Amino acid sequence: MKFLRIIFAFLTTYSYLRVMKCMPVVLLLSCLLAFGCRQEVPMADENAVYYWRTEWRLDSVERAFLKHYDIHRVFCRYFDVVMADGIPMPNATLAFDGDIPEGITLVPTVYITEDCMHEPHDSLAHKLVKRIVQMNQTNDIGGVSEIQIDCDYTARSRKTYYNFLDQVRKEAQAHGLQLSTTIRLHQLSMPEPPADYGVLMIYNTGDPRKFMERNPILDLRDVLPYLRHLDDYPLPLAAAYPVFLWQRNIHGVRIEHTVEAEEILRVKQTVEQKRPQLRHTILTYHLEQDNINRYKPETYEAIYHH
Repeated sequence: MKFLRIIFAFLTTYSYLRVMKCMPVVLLLSCLLAFGCRQEVPMADENAVYYWRTEWRLDSVERAFLKHYDIHRVFCRYFDVVMADGIPMPNATLAFDGDIPEGITLVPTVYITEDCMHEPHDSLAHKLVKRIVQMNQTNDIGGVSEIQIDCDYTARSRKTYYNFLDQVRKEAQAHGLQLSTTIRLHQLSMPEPPADYGVLMIYNTGDPRKFMERNPILDLRDVLPYLRHLDDYPLPLAAAYPVFLWQRNIHGVRIEHTVEAEEILRVKQTVEQKRPQLRHTILTYHLEQDNINRYKPETYEAIYHH
């Protein structure tokens, strides 16, 4: 490890430093420690959840879930941004048809398709933040302090996306809002985006075409290769885990993908050993009665264990 090599070099020159008295040993050791170790920004112990539907309406089971697991923040998809006739346009906007439970704060979240970032689009950041603010005002949603952008960016779109995030961040700050962004496992090998922190999406890790060999939603064997980048990734990170059902038709046969509770917890334990910060802010994807009922209460207790 780089840190150990630095300490070794320090020890081998210690006697020389005592003679030369170039600087106090304690001060030098402090500098070495600061240089050799990545400084993590603390993340609060917090349970959260994604809400990924087109209508805001919570039933009694979903409300009870939020209360039972002490969830106070809901990362709520407000709309998507998709390409239409060569222009990024909002799509599938959320309709509010119910109240927000007391003690719950929404984090407006916008999913942007990767092709929107193949080239810059002037004023997109301004329009996006303005639309979020207007939706909050129209629907009397208070207490919002953060927005999140979700994009499966690639090496091709990364530079444009990061420039876009820079603009979004400035627009958000003008309204007193922080900015977070999602981070997929394959994006850990890239430089960090300009955001206050990222949510590591620990799902959709496999190749859907090889569903007979591996679970495409989550399989520890597919996660492991990416973990070599996790420890040194400089952006503060939260962690999101899958509790959803994925249905698709293959040659006229309906295939359902879910993840066994044991696999979720195995992955959680592994990534937290690699990066302990990930045990603090924890999300599940996503809030829905069927997803709640899919797992036993003790499974959710274990997922949300800090």
